Amino acid sequence: MRVLLVQPSIAPPGGGNLVAAWMLEALRDEHRVTLLTIEPPDLANCNRFFGTSLRAGDFDLRPAPPLLRRLGALTPTPLAFLKHALLLRRARRLAPDHDVLMTADNEADFGRPGIQYVHYPKLDPVRPEVDVRWYHGSRAVMALYYRAGRRLGGISDDGVRRNLTLVNSAFIAARIRALHGIEAVVLHPPVPGDFPAVPWEAREDGFVALGRISPEKRLEDVVEILRRVRARGEPVRLHLVGTDDDTGYTARIRRLAAADAAWITLHENLARPDLAALLVRQRYGVHAMAGEHFGIAVAEMIRAGCVVFVPRTGGPIEIVGDDNRLLFSSLDEAVEHIVATLRDPARQAALRGHLAARAERFSAAHFVTRMREIVRAW
Repeated sequence: MRVLLVQPSIAPPGGGNLVAAWMLEALRDEHRVTLLTIEPPDLANCNRFFGTSLRAGDFDLRPAPPLLRRLGALTPTPLAFLKHALLLRRARRLAPDHDVLMTADNEADFGRPGIQYVHYPKLDPVRPEVDVRWYHGSRAVMALYYRAGRRLGGISDDGVRRNLTLVNSAFIAARIRALHGIEAVVLHPPVPGDFPAVPWEAREDGFVALGRISPEKRLEDVVEILRRVRARGEPVRLHLVGTDDDTGYTARIRRLAAADAAWITLHENLARPDLAALLVRQRYGVHAMAGEHFGIAVAEMIRAGCVVFVPRTGGPIEIVGDDNRLLFSSLDEAVEHIVATLRDPARQAALRGHLAARAERFSAAHFVTRMREIVRAW
């Protein structure tokens, strides 16, 4: 079949772009795929960051007009929804030449049924805290902006509802149900790469916090949790792993790590093989971001065999199987659960078994298989 994938960018980082890159990976061998995009991709960078193996001949490329590519540079805001609308407008023109229309950029209206993968519903008027910027301050202005974007892109609620909707988690499926009144299919984002099976006894009593270095990740909370664990007599170490997504915040985290360099190590921009090698040498992970849509870093640590502690909010609850021993609502509760686990080998074994049984559903192989099944059935 002829497949049109509509995606502003597949450039790293970002969960939406990762899913889009793996859609290309999944479909390239079975279908004639065209990528309609604003940013022509750097495939070498995508492959290095996302673990794909994409080549230029795997799909046809339809770049957006230069004006659309320059749009963000002309304003102090990214104009993401406006770009999305303009890209959908162009997709409608290309639609007659394609059998399947799809996107990993949340809700879409292709003018006919298509496949939309939603990370967080962009048409939800209530923005998650992590997404709120200064330009979201005026509700009246934002309402006008979204009305204009909907009109420009021909985006209607009925058009969104007629699509097959895929979502990253049951948490987001519930938001989609409440907002649009439709049932979605949960297909977790892929965690790429192979993780060597390292025995528990050969791992360090170390912790990893993984993800973009950005304020919403609350890395100071991770440090504080483990500082309190150490104060309870547990000499654990912490590895902070990520990429700079906020210059000021990254500088702050560098200072924080340097101040306690005896037990904190900051790793920036690790290549995937180096990241995998680090993860499989550690026993534990901690994630502190509240209300995350999915939490691919959590899934990655679980696939590497780590026991991961997460906030009692958002998608990470689902990733760890809603196991209360791994959930916390406060720093104190996190400390209690971690200390109890460190001091109880039987608890460690039970948690490892529980998470190992869940790990495969987050693999790239599982994502590829399900994506192929979904498109074949279209």
